[in-house]
Amino acid sequence: MKKVLIALDYNPNSEKVVTKGHQLAKLMNAEICLFHVLSEVRYYGMQYEPFMGYEGYAFPVDFRIQEEFVKVAEDYLNKTAQHLGGDNVTTHLAEGDTATCILDYSEEWNADLVVMGTHSHSTLEKLFLGTVASSVLEKTKIPVYMVPTGNDE
Repeated sequence: MKKVLIALDYNPNSEKVVTKGHQLAKLMNAEICLFHVLSEVRYYGMQYEPFMGYEGYAFPVDFRIQEEFVKVAEDYLNKTAQHLGGDNVTTHLAEGDTATCILDYSEEWNADLVVMGTHSHSTLEKLFLGTVASSVLEKTKIPVYMVPTGNDE
C-alpha cells in the first residue's frame, strides 16, 4: 500500500482521524493525500478553538461568496498538511456530495486505502439520514480504515 487518502470534515475531531491516518501511512511509507469536500458551507462560519494549527476565520458568513469558502477550506487543508510536516503529503479539495466525492477521488487518485472518521449518531439519525461513512463503505472498492470520533471515545 503506497497511497493513503485521509478524508477530513471541518470539525476538531478530524485531528484524531489525521493522527491515526498519518501513523498508518508512516508505517507503510505511503504517500498521503488530505482530502476535503466542500458541501455544507454553513460549517465554515463556525468558530472552534484552534486545532492542528488552524484558527478559523472570524468574518460574518455571506453564503453568496463561494470563493471565500473555497479559500477557507484550502487554508484548512494547507494548515493540516503543515501540521503533519508536509513530507509526502498533498491536498485535494472537491465540491459536491461528500460520499460521492470520496469514492470518485479515491479511484481517480488510485488510493490503496481511505481513512475517514465516523461520528456517533443516534440510530434514528442513521436510519433516516444515513451517514457518509456507511455510504462510502457500501459502495467502495478500496479498503477503508474507520476512526471513531465520537465524544465518548
